[in-house]
Amino acid sequence: MLTFLGFAMVITFMVLIMTQRLSALIALIVIPVVFALFGGFAGDIGPMMLQGITKLAPTGVMLMFAILYFALMIDSGLFDPPVRFILRMVKGDPLKIAVGTAALALIVSMDGDGATSYMICVAAMLPLYSRIGMNPRIMAGLIILAGGIMNMTPWGGPTARAASALHVDPSAVFVPMIPAMAVGVLGLLAMAYFYGKRERARLGVLHLADGTEDHSDVTVSQYPEARRPKLLLINAMLTLGLMGTLIAGVLPLPVLFMIAFSIAMIINYPCLKAQKERVAAHAGNVLAVVGLIFAAGIFTGILSGTGMVDAMSKSLLALIPDAMGPYLAVVTALVSMPFTFFMSNDAFYYGVLPVLTEAAGHYGISPVEMARASIVGQPVHLLSPLVPSTYLLVGLAKIEFGDLQRFALKLATLICLAIMLAALAMGVFPLAGN
Repeated sequence: MLTFLGFAMVITFMVLIMTQRLSALIALIVIPVVFALFGGFAGDIGPMMLQGITKLAPTGVMLMFAILYFALMIDSGLFDPPVRFILRMVKGDPLKIAVGTAALALIVSMDGDGATSYMICVAAMLPLYSRIGMNPRIMAGLIILAGGIMNMTPWGGPTARAASALHVDPSAVFVPMIPAMAVGVLGLLAMAYFYGKRERARLGVLHLADGTEDHSDVTVSQYPEARRPKLLLINAMLTLGLMGTLIAGVLPLPVLFMIAFSIAMIINYPCLKAQKERVAAHAGNVLAVVGLIFAAGIFTGILSGTGMVDAMSKSLLALIPDAMGPYLAVVTALVSMPFTFFMSNDAFYYGVLPVLTEAAGHYGISPVEMARASIVGQPVHLLSPLVPSTYLLVGLAKIEFGDLQRFALKLATLICLAIMLAALAMGVFPLAGN
């Protein structure tokens, strides 16, 4: 009975959000409550929901202040100098433009907001591509691949979803994945070099001499009044210190971002009115993400508290050949590509991953290892027709969605495989369990 209820709940959730009958936020709250009532757990629903929310509270706090911190750094102009440097360096050389596109997208995508990253990168690079005559598919492909790699950060979304679904620390998922992500970055830059060299052979190098290559007024901040160029060095030191303490694990991730955000706000915007304006400017993005995390607490709390996930894992375990069971981490990494392409991140991380993880536990594979494996497929995920921000990218770049998929899907798959192989080589998750 529990097995049937569990799978029915997951399938209902996935169908409703994939057909857009309900938003993920509403579905995560309503669906588990309905199925818990069907299962006769009416008296225990409240405690199970609160337990799930309590477990995810640190993740919600971390996301809230991480989003606000990086938004604050963008508003203050921290990323303006590297963006201008890249634009000055690329000039009229297609090879430099392609590599510069990848580097720019990697920098801008650090905030975890795909739509904002696409608007900034396309606005900066499309005029150059048009002037030189380069294929805009290359630009769009490199931008979305960079976004897929940087989407693995805890504030990007998938890592937080995986951590919240499995009740593990986001930093324990993310920090060991950094070297593997670096391999993905190198792979992206190599691809940019290859396509840039091919475009250079086709077009040659155009020497711009009309002053358009100055780029001294370029800014990635959407709020010019919020820029603080005189505090650039202080903001850079604060961000480097934050990244260093994050990797070193000096304090829990939520605490680090709370402290860093507070210091950044005091330094950059000491006026109370300015502080309120900065928070209000990004409140919509924060609310959407954090609300989803707390709603996920209800879903996972009921799924675990009712015993559904245990029953589902036992039935799934019975179907897995004994020879395949120890390799569930690798299997999860591989299936994360097609699964997150054909279904939303919410459906995969809250519906499929907990069941796979419970089954993997019988072979000595820990939840945090499964969480790391599950985020490998993100470069492929962003090319899914289910991702709204991708439509924004193709619209801005003036290309067809199918053209972007044909160009970038094979490259995204190669990057995912490179990240997976690097993670396996570094022992981030095991090739085989017990």
